[in-house]
Amino acid sequence: MWAFIFLGMGILTLAVLAYLVSQFCKFAFVKRLAGGRKPLQILIAALLTAGIAAGCWIFIDMINMAIILVHLGAIWLICDGIGCLPGLRERRRNSGLCALLISVVYLGCGWYLAHHVWEKDYRITAEKEVGNLRIVQFADSHVGTTFHAEGFAEQVARMQETNPDVVVVTGDYVDDDTTREDMIAACEALGSLKTTYGVYFAFGNHDKGYYGDMYRGYSGADLVAELEKNGVHVLQDEVVSLDDRFYLIGRQDRSEEQMGASRLTMEELTRGLDSERFSIVLDHQPHDYAAQEAAKVDLVLSGHTHGGQLFPINYLGEWTGENEKTYGLEKRGSTNFIVTSGISDWAIKFKTGCKSEFVVIDVEGKP
Repeated sequence: MWAFIFLGMGILTLAVLAYLVSQFCKFAFVKRLAGGRKPLQILIAALLTAGIAAGCWIFIDMINMAIILVHLGAIWLICDGIGCLPGLRERRRNSGLCALLISVVYLGCGWYLAHHVWEKDYRITAEKEVGNLRIVQFADSHVGTTFHAEGFAEQVARMQETNPDVVVVTGDYVDDDTTREDMIAACEALGSLKTTYGVYFAFGNHDKGYYGDMYRGYSGADLVAELEKNGVHVLQDEVVSLDDRFYLIGRQDRSEEQMGASRLTMEELTRGLDSERFSIVLDHQPHDYAAQEAAKVDLVLSGHTHGGQLFPINYLGEWTGENEKTYGLEKRGSTNFIVTSGISDWAIKFKTGCKSEFVVIDVEGKP
């Protein structure tokens, strides 16, 4: 799927570049500079377009350059279409300026929503006699993208202020481009948390690295060692009991199956568990809902989707069947599902369809 997405994005970016050149050709100052010579007019417009593209590439990166250009092209097309409406045709010449201003404001808001982290609260009522539990969940920190270890430590301090009973990390804690130094410092920050039952970690698809150990200077095993050195419990298809009231079920990521390995099924993981306890599943990708509902677990916590990331393609994962839910809380049968938008990003540095967050979940059972 990603190959098709990147191919489609490349083709779309080229089409947008051609469109922007054609639109810049209409600017009055471009026409004056060209002195009525059409080839020179096209050249000046092409240089303007190339300058915008190069600036975005240099100051951010290639992927986000494409994101900016596609948004600018789409917004310009809409503004141009509105300018064709009766009564507005005289102002159509201003559609380019309007498009540029709207794009700056829109993507500026998207940058802010990606780089600032909110607290999202949920309340889950349980019919079981398990008392109360406060869970702090975060996913998709991809340390080194929107913040490095120092910025991550600030978010950890905010999580501590919520007085959690347990903190769970539901995958993509680090990225393929997270440096070893950032990884180690982030693990030390995570180890500073003071909770009743500890901090637990389940792998995401990026945590073990796609490009081999040499690419980023450490392996998945090195990450596990640093987490455990800082008191974090790593769950790989494992179940732990919290105070004889709750189960934490940490799954291997779905990417294990996609890479030719395997992971335990929900039936295997829940076999023999006490049904009177409240069961919490940590599963990075929201993709196994039918099996989780059939297993009658009480709460499933996921990330991976980044909340849909960009409007209007927020629900692309659901449309293609890659994800069963994009964001938020949903209940199927007796099972509650929560998907967080994550506290950071992967490659795209804008969120126009959601905002970055960590999650505080209050489970309220019978005394």
